[in-house]
Amino acid sequence: MIRSPYFVFLPVLLCALLWGSAFPAIKMVYIHWAESGVEVNIFDRWLFAGVRFTFAGLGLLLIAKNPWAEWRATPKRWLALLSVNQTLLQYLFFYLGLSLSSGSLSALMASTGSFWWMLLAPLMLGTAWPQLRQWLILVVGALGVALAVYAPGAGAGNPLLGAICIMLATFFGAVGIIVVSKVKTTMGSRAATGFTLFLGGVGLCLVAVPAWGSLVLLFDAYVMGVTVWLIMVSALAFAVWNQLSLQYPVPLLASCRFLIPVSGVLQSLLFLPGESAGWGLIVGGLLVVGSMLVATRMKRD
Repeated sequence: MIRSPYFVFLPVLLCALLWGSAFPAIKMVYIHWAESGVEVNIFDRWLFAGVRFTFAGLGLLLIAKNPWAEWRATPKRWLALLSVNQTLLQYLFFYLGLSLSSGSLSALMASTGSFWWMLLAPLMLGTAWPQLRQWLILVVGALGVALAVYAPGAGAGNPLLGAICIMLATFFGAVGIIVVSKVKTTMGSRAATGFTLFLGGVGLCLVAVPAWGSLVLLFDAYVMGVTVWLIMVSALAFAVWNQLSLQYPVPLLASCRFLIPVSGVLQSLLFLPGESAGWGLIVGGLLVVGSMLVATRMKRD
């Protein structure tokens, strides 16, 4: 049953706060390793990601209704393609990008997935190409990204390379959203997300084989605590979001997704030491989020 759209705000805000907290949480682990004198490389970061998503996927499978029956009914090639894009490839680039740039810039770049969708849907699903005004929205969004990268503020690291990695991550995430259409006919959203996170998490752990020998050194009490929080973030936020998708129309939920990058930017600026927003991040963020809102409203209309 579709409920009043006014009641969707609080649970959507909860999801935004949970997902947004992942940006500063991951960066705080990176900072903790540096302060503890632990020398880490990209394989260590991918192992950190793999452990998180493996257990988050298991958590979602535990609350799914009948995941194994859905597993048997679903073509494995589509489930594998979904796992590779939405978890493995997306987070290979995401954790690399987050190690190169600030949490606030990474959170803003994560919103570019909406623009990838506008470009990929006509190519992969055969939908209509964007009209002139939608191309203008893409141009405004691209301008916002350029400004954010040009003047991101203090603690930005390598903003250009980091932004490219995050945008590549959102590209694979957008491909994953398209692949969902091949899976959803035989598998519910909780089971699909659970298997996707679990299989992708195992894939990340396999890619990070060189870091296995450092497992005990990497996962001290602090990192284990943050990992538990990130596991809860993934499982709880996806569970709430999937429940909302059963009660509210998708366009309404899509129009609320702008809260996620906003939440990530604000929490990164609030909790991460040494980060501050430059004029480019502020102006560019307004352009990106504003153009995303307009694009979503046009699709809804």
